[in-house]
Amino acid sequence: MDYDNLNGFAIRNVGQINVILGKNGCGKSHLLKQAEASLRNHNVGRVRYLSPERAGSLQYDPNVENNITTSPGWMDDTRRRNQAQQFKQQSAVLFRRLEMLFLRELQDDHTRPGYLPRHFNDVIAKINTLLDRVAIRTSKTGFEIYDKTSNQIATPESISSGESELISLAIEFLAFTKECDANKVNFLLIDEPDVHLHPDLQYRLALFICQEITAENLIIILATHSTALLSSLSQLDEPKVALMRRGQQELLFKDVSDIMERVLPMFGAHPLSNIFNEAPILLVEGEDDERIWQQAVRSSEGAIRLYPCVTDSVDRQNVFETQANDIIQAVYDGAQGYSLRDRDSQPEDINDIGSIVRMRLSCRTAENLMLSDDALAAANTNWNDFQAKIKQFVEESPHHPFHMAAEKFVDSGLDRKNAGIKDIRNVLVGLMTNKPWEVLVGQAIARIATGDRLHGEHSLAAYLGTKVCNHLLRIQPA
Repeated sequence: MDYDNLNGFAIRNVGQINVILGKNGCGKSHLLKQAEASLRNHNVGRVRYLSPERAGSLQYDPNVENNITTSPGWMDDTRRRNQAQQFKQQSAVLFRRLEMLFLRELQDDHTRPGYLPRHFNDVIAKINTLLDRVAIRTSKTGFEIYDKTSNQIATPESISSGESELISLAIEFLAFTKECDANKVNFLLIDEPDVHLHPDLQYRLALFICQEITAENLIIILATHSTALLSSLSQLDEPKVALMRRGQQELLFKDVSDIMERVLPMFGAHPLSNIFNEAPILLVEGEDDERIWQQAVRSSEGAIRLYPCVTDSVDRQNVFETQANDIIQAVYDGAQGYSLRDRDSQPEDINDIGSIVRMRLSCRTAENLMLSDDALAAANTNWNDFQAKIKQFVEESPHHPFHMAAEKFVDSGLDRKNAGIKDIRNVLVGLMTNKPWEVLVGQAIARIATGDRLHGEHSLAAYLGTKVCNHLLRIQPA
């Protein structure tokens, strides 16, 4: 569905659960507020906007209930501010309304054939699935919070901000579903539901949304800068996503594709911009490359800070790079990601894609790195001695499954930088060490990143290439 003329904005291809992903200041809140005001003129049902800073105390206030009851627009007006001072008191009032609407519904259902007994405690149980340390139960004024361990009453001020947010949001979701107009499309617009929530709690909230918000006539639009929340929703349901940048007035929601589902968990590990900047993603072709760079990060003791992510193949790497760039530019300020592939038969130079710095190795493949002088030295050998071992293997092992491939390597002149050695990589590493070749290379990369390195045309730095050394290791190759 498309909705135009939303006070200067338009949203297109809207599904049931829609996520606007964008950094602070890009205009997400302004769009939702304008949409909330304008949608009421589009012959829709209920429309409600939940502001991003949901302040207040999670307890019943009769004055708040009086304002909501006597002035129908009062709650909507207060929530259009970025910080709604009595938001959680309003949630407490909505809990009472939720209970009332449930009981009315139960009264009507009770007279119908096939009635199955239900209790409002079932609704409370849904809210409590979000909580670990505390829970809620009904009271004379609505609900009270208690500590699960001691069974003692907990004041709203004594619970964590995350617990308070989860209780408030759960009430808001459930109450709105009961208030929806069954004959029209209803809109719940939620600004930054991830506020004060650890990524684990964001996942729990996403699960709650997908399990409990099932009415076909309800559309949810979430505005967030949390890739962790979007990643969680994409694993549980089929949300649509729009990446918003500053000044954008038309948003096209798209299905979360297979590639996006693979990219998002990478960013879910970096919910905060400063964490992402400290350990940016490194897109690599395969699991071998991932193991190399994971080992390099571990062995460097902080000198190398990267988050290696597999794209499965070089053919899919372009799509990963494009979508990763879109997310980086929509969420992070001044951040960069990296992408590394084998050179194979291509030129070493490759253009960047936006915020993704793209690189090719200077040697043919990652396997060739283990034949660099630094990697050989890490295995307590050198190129002269190693050549003798390879030739001896060819002479003494004519029946080995990889004899022909090893012989071809010798006969072609032992071009250790450019020869294709994927088939005999395990043979070659077995002639120098009992370590897996990926571990050997990763440890050698860590060593040169910390200053212990060789120089020359067959050094590891030369095989990695200038761009890799500059961006990933922060060293000069020469």
